[in-house]
Amino acid sequence: MTIIANNEAGSVAANSSFAGAIDTDAVIIGAGPVGLFQVFELGLLEIKAHVIDSLPAVGGQCVELYPDKPIYDIPAVPVCTGQELTDNLLKQIEPFEPTFHLGQEVTTVQRREDGRFNVETSTGTQFITKTIFIAAGVGSFQARTIKVDGIDKFDGSQLHYRVKQPDLFEGKNLVICGGGDSALDWALNFVGKAESVVLLHRREDFRAAPASVAKMKALCDAYEMQLIIGQVTGFDEKDGKLSEVKVTGADGVTRRVPLDMLLVFFGLSPKLGPIAEWGLDIERRQLKVVDTEKFETNVPGIFAVGDINTYPGKKKLILSGFHEAALAAFGAAPYIFPDKKIHMQYTTTSPKLHKILGVETPVFD
Repeated sequence: MTIIANNEAGSVAANSSFAGAIDTDAVIIGAGPVGLFQVFELGLLEIKAHVIDSLPAVGGQCVELYPDKPIYDIPAVPVCTGQELTDNLLKQIEPFEPTFHLGQEVTTVQRREDGRFNVETSTGTQFITKTIFIAAGVGSFQARTIKVDGIDKFDGSQLHYRVKQPDLFEGKNLVICGGGDSALDWALNFVGKAESVVLLHRREDFRAAPASVAKMKALCDAYEMQLIIGQVTGFDEKDGKLSEVKVTGADGVTRRVPLDMLLVFFGLSPKLGPIAEWGLDIERRQLKVVDTEKFETNVPGIFAVGDINTYPGKKKLILSGFHEAALAAFGAAPYIFPDKKIHMQYTTTSPKLHKILGVETPVFD
């Protein structure tokens, strides 16, 4: 497996003819669970893939939104976390050595005269590919930002929308905004590690797990953290650093809350982004598939799998996306191997697939 971060991408964008572009059979847009399983299904057909994702890490919303939350509906896996599911999928696709291009989104998709596609990303990485698989979930995720004039200048220093290095917040005075699982989980996590934790939410009701809310209220009763009902309406700074936020409550009174760090968890906003400009049939921000035999879109050679697609009876489940990825791989094979008849084989009994997977063929008595 090869991972190319956004600062390592090749600079071939200057050549509009796509000379020097990466030549490949398949490009997968989205590195969530369904995109990763698409690598596996293509790999069984001896089709190698490049995977592009706007996020800086593999795993999609499973890792971005609930890496430690349990998932119970993966077949034959009674329970696993989003991170564990991602790790297992990465292990499963190791034999196929996919290349990941992270921290960049696809900005251009154009049909070539030879029937293939020119694909370009926001960092200038270019591909020429026979097929495209869109496994972008509900689109690229962007954090919903706090709407206070001028506070964005502290973004990345004292204002944070994600926790990448938890140790940076230890021993600090924290104000955490939000009422969902992320806000509650991190507030509970930092109690006892941070100097102080103030949870700020605009109303009494929470969207988080009831057990988390109960634990938070118990900690507040024990004076180990504080809950304030209100919204940030302003801030003050001292020596160029954010020193306190102004919080206005439902009673109209504005209070000053000193802090070292402000963490904001208002959720992630999914955006379809440039996908909307590629000539694909779209219905309510989802891609319509022509049929459920191949999960191909209205543009031949472009397939849509997972939460990004829609069709009669669609269910937004990871296991549904896995099913769609399998059929999409078989649907794409004729574009890649036009003169080859593709036979259905089983990983249990096929020596060819065992060789592809790098495992020994079992001997049955």
